[in-house]
Amino acid sequence: MKRIVLFGYRGTGKTAIGTVLARRLEVAFVDTDALIEKKSGRTIPEIFQDEGEERFRILEREVIAGLPVSDCIVSTGGGVVMDQSNMEQLRATSVCVLLTADLATIGRRLARAPRPPLTSLPPKEEIAAVITRRQCNYAAAADFCVDTSRTSTEQATDQILCFLEKGTISVVDRKSAFRWFAASPLPAHEQEQLKSLLVGPPCDPLTRFLGVAGWPCGHSKSPLLFNRLFERYRLNCHYTRFWDTSIRTIMERAREIDAKGLSITIPFKQEVMAFLDEIDAAGQQIGAVNTVVFACGTTYGSNTDWLGIRKPLENHSGSRAVLLGAGGVAAAAAYALLDLDMDVTILNRTPEKACALAERFGCHWRAWDAFDGINPDFVVNATPLGMQPDTSSPLRDDQLKKEMTVFDLVYTPPVTPLIAAARKAGCTTITGTEVFIHQAREQFRLFFGIDVPETVIREILA
Repeated sequence: MKRIVLFGYRGTGKTAIGTVLARRLEVAFVDTDALIEKKSGRTIPEIFQDEGEERFRILEREVIAGLPVSDCIVSTGGGVVMDQSNMEQLRATSVCVLLTADLATIGRRLARAPRPPLTSLPPKEEIAAVITRRQCNYAAAADFCVDTSRTSTEQATDQILCFLEKGTISVVDRKSAFRWFAASPLPAHEQEQLKSLLVGPPCDPLTRFLGVAGWPCGHSKSPLLFNRLFERYRLNCHYTRFWDTSIRTIMERAREIDAKGLSITIPFKQEVMAFLDEIDAAGQQIGAVNTVVFACGTTYGSNTDWLGIRKPLENHSGSRAVLLGAGGVAAAAAYALLDLDMDVTILNRTPEKACALAERFGCHWRAWDAFDGINPDFVVNATPLGMQPDTSSPLRDDQLKKEMTVFDLVYTPPVTPLIAAARKAGCTTITGTEVFIHQAREQFRLFFGIDVPETVIREILA
């Protein structure tokens, strides 16, 4: 039997439900808080009082590293999801269940069994504030969710046992989803993989699905990367392509197979926002989302593109930059460049779009043919020009000067016509592969709470 790990804020019933679940499955029950107390010879309130939360988290990390990897039920502390090394340990070969409850229920339960405060706030305010701070981490930890607000311990246990036996996708929905995938432009070998995983044989009801959503999305390297990462971190997941002209249809299919997450690509990064329940601050300001996480009935949207753009440029703050394009990717680029205190001018073949984006972010804009008079330190291409099968460049060869750094956000092909011309001119160049690496790393963290070393991603893509 796989290891079952229970996550959730304190007071959601992890210990009580875990004890009953272990008894009914006839396996060991392990409570990480109890192991910490045994290891230290002190109660958790005493550890907090004598040495603080930092010491408690060190002990917690040591205990989690030594847990059995199968045939057990593990109840975790409420803050364990904030430590990415813990998540790497706990998610491997495990079924992860997030227990939730409404704030009033948690408050009543904790009043009967008080624990050390985590903030200086009053109890009710602390519960709300801490859960809000941890929300994206809890979403990343969840394979399945159980709301314990109005269920008994036995009823919650029954729900988990049902998940373990049947998963959350009905046979009818599995067949319907596969017919849709089979009718899409999905390559034949990828269709065969999905057929086996969705309708079998074999067919594991606990396999979670993720994918890249776009039109087109056949060029995406995400399936290769994420499926290799699933193998490395021993996650029972499969990543495919949601290839359709309608983001509404894609979101319907994703919900039909209880998808864990989606990577959103062109042309849906703005359209998808209408289908989300919550959007992070960057996504709201940029006006585009490239990462969707489904958890406990809520759909979370984030933008990781800007982080992928910012990372390769973080040592060049304060420079003068020209941004080519005014779409969703350009908005992420503008957000990243301004976060680095660069002097940004936006150029677009439709001047009205350049003006609108510049006004939104408080930077400059010019007509497309004004490039020659700007003399930028940095040029960032956020247009699709150069993406396969396109062979064009947004700039003429004579516009590229060796003093410039040229960053092309297009990553297929790795060396675009713009990058090739810039290298010939003696420019410093940054390819779109860099964006893909850094934004995908952040996506994986949002999906699973695991921090993948940059070197691992580079090795897989090499």
